[in-house]
Amino acid sequence: MPKLAVQESLLPGATVDQRLAGARELGFAGVEFAAANLDDRIDEIHAALTMHDLAAAGIHMGRADGWLAADMPTRDQAADSLRRALACALDLEAAYVSFAPQYGASDLPDLTPFASAMDLQKELLIWLLRGVSDLAQAMDAALALLPVNRYETAFLTSLEGAAYFRRQAGDHDKITIAANTFHMALEEENLLASLRAHHESISVIYLADSNRRLPGRGVLPFADIGETLRSIGYEGWLVLESVEAGGGRVSRADLAECLEFLRRSNLA
Repeated sequence: MPKLAVQESLLPGATVDQRLAGARELGFAGVEFAAANLDDRIDEIHAALTMHDLAAAGIHMGRADGWLAADMPTRDQAADSLRRALACALDLEAAYVSFAPQYGASDLPDLTPFASAMDLQKELLIWLLRGVSDLAQAMDAALALLPVNRYETAFLTSLEGAAYFRRQAGDHDKITIAANTFHMALEEENLLASLRAHHESISVIYLADSNRRLPGRGVLPFADIGETLRSIGYEGWLVLESVEAGGGRVSRADLAECLEFLRRSNLA
């Protein structure tokens, strides 16, 4: 059975303890945390997770990027942010760190016929993955590539694209894929078929509806998604993701309503 988690940013409450207490009362198995400033919050979060018998599902890098930037200091700083997130994952016993390799357009030069900007991006990502894969192994946390839609990136948009980079990194056990139903609905020819094709490489599936609101508030076929995940035996994390209310926290009633919808869809 998949394990259901929620991003901390969606939980109501003024403190970590209040937010995680609410997650536990609602029935979530885990919480996903943002990487930004996470180093300074480890002790507080660890205590709250222990108090409320919750798991740290994973860590997400948000809209951070720079891994494929034209200048080396920016790339080095971005790579260091991944290393710090992996260290936090070890401290919290989180299963993965998810990241989208690039948002927006590339600032790399077009060196055709030697190499296009896209060729250079691909090589930079392959070197990054090869460089951090052993660290991910040591930290016992997967590094999950998150494809996003074409309106947010000109680079990695599909699960097949993420699978290509896994292969270039030697199919390393700790280089995995993060799927997001909102982005998949925009980019995958067949969302269900893509999940079936790549499920063995997926460590987390973000659940967001067609309008990027909570599941049940758009038109995505979550019952079919639930049936597909059961048929393939997916046992990774399912994480609620939403940008409604300007990206802020939603109400407890909203989350309870969403959970009931997911139960009817065999996703909780």
